[in-house]
Amino acid sequence: MVLSRRGSGSITLASGQTLALHHRTQDEEDLPHATKKTMADHLRKYESLFTLTPQRMRMIVEAFKDTLELGLEKPKQVVPMIPTYVFGFPTGNEVGDFLALDLGKFSSSEPGGTNLRVCLVSVQGSGKFEIVQTKYRLTEEQKQDDGQKLFDFCAECLKTFVDTNFAEEQGGTSLKPGETLPLGFTFSYPCSQERIDHGVLIRWTKGFGAPNTEGHDVAEMFRQSLAKYNVPVTLSALINDTTGTLIASHYVNPKTKIAVIFGTGCNAAYMEHVKDIPKIKDLGIDENADMAINCEWVCFISITITSIFCDTIEQGAFDSFEHEHLPRTKYDIIVDESSNKPGEQAFEKLISGRYLGEIMRLVICELIDEGVLFLGQNTYKLESPYVFETAFLSLMESDPTEELLMIIGIFSHFFAVETTLAERQFFRALAMLIGRRAARLSACGIAAIVGKMGYLEDGCLVGADGSLYNKYPGFADRVHEGLVDIFGEKGKNITTIHAEDGSGVGSAIIAAMTKARKESGLYPDF
Repeated sequence: MVLSRRGSGSITLASGQTLALHHRTQDEEDLPHATKKTMADHLRKYESLFTLTPQRMRMIVEAFKDTLELGLEKPKQVVPMIPTYVFGFPTGNEVGDFLALDLGKFSSSEPGGTNLRVCLVSVQGSGKFEIVQTKYRLTEEQKQDDGQKLFDFCAECLKTFVDTNFAEEQGGTSLKPGETLPLGFTFSYPCSQERIDHGVLIRWTKGFGAPNTEGHDVAEMFRQSLAKYNVPVTLSALINDTTGTLIASHYVNPKTKIAVIFGTGCNAAYMEHVKDIPKIKDLGIDENADMAINCEWVCFISITITSIFCDTIEQGAFDSFEHEHLPRTKYDIIVDESSNKPGEQAFEKLISGRYLGEIMRLVICELIDEGVLFLGQNTYKLESPYVFETAFLSLMESDPTEELLMIIGIFSHFFAVETTLAERQFFRALAMLIGRRAARLSACGIAAIVGKMGYLEDGCLVGADGSLYNKYPGFADRVHEGLVDIFGEKGKNITTIHAEDGSGVGSAIIAAMTKARKESGLYPDF
């Protein structure tokens, strides 16, 4: 019999059946009980580990700003600062019908999780629009099948949508012969782009693994599928959802200067001056122009201080920076080292909804090891990584009952363990610490862009989206609190608002902007 480090194990009987066992390495009488005083003592320890002081936050912001500048200066940096070839904000005069296609939008509310979404957006100017949309289910098999077959499926769905929404009552289509509809394609996977209607896939993420796609121009692959199915569509723009969020949010409210996503992943986009993007200087674009930048900042702080000032970043010597600037605990290090991308996406692993529940599970397991929690109970269900969802932290924080009945339900229903009131109070306080740290680190990312662009004095809105921002209780308030801790009272000039639909409306508006730009002869090659 082999026992796990928390004493859970199994033996195989002669009959072939497996018998689960739970073992403690000490006599239970010698173990401390989870009293209110005991849990309060432990909470103080975790308060010191997970609390970010204003001084520490300001240090992170300064390091963050340096990293953003480096990404604008040179290609292939840890934070790549990807030029999107979206020139400037919408004017508000854009009008017309435009299509948007969003590949791989994760839906936590539906079994299977992944949708293909097709939208028809009627852009009406002055911040107004109407949208009609249809979702098509993507199977796990399709996500792993040949890349061209995946785009064939997208083209088939798009054709069905166009045929349905542009059909005349007496038959036929309302489109004129030879007329094509401009399409914005939201493809939120890392791509290198040399123009807005082109993109070479660097790597699949979010559970996709379609072969024969990485290293290929996905826009051209999709065009081949559109031609194969004779879809009356012109692919005008290939965009990231965060860039779309920036454009859609500004279209509705022109005070919006930054867009952020805080969910299972995290990212930001903002409008940069071309003169401050040295790495595209050779392209001959007017230095007075502006261009949206897709930060892809999830990898922030996986670099060293020295790499900010030299060319060592590509050699991968970048682990001491995170220890100096990010408040990584031993639980964060375990999450990183046991992930499928150890050493990468350091910033995301501290703030993303994908990881917060796992951080809390590791703390709980440590206290089980120490004989503090769940005495005499079988805790094997807490052994599996990522079994403790971030949604549980959200529920704990929002539990309105004196006895914390929601927390009782979480542990009894999902993990078959009983809890004391002292334990439940501790769990809620711990969830608040982890959630608050995530929000305050998120504020650091926003503050870095605000400081870089000089938005503090006049203030600006930040269009924010993602499950953490939208659903985690108090997340937005904690971000605002963090901005005030960083900037003082002037931090109140920066306000987050719920973002507009970036992958649908934003994508369509970018298609409209691109069509107008190219028809006017402005940067037609981009």
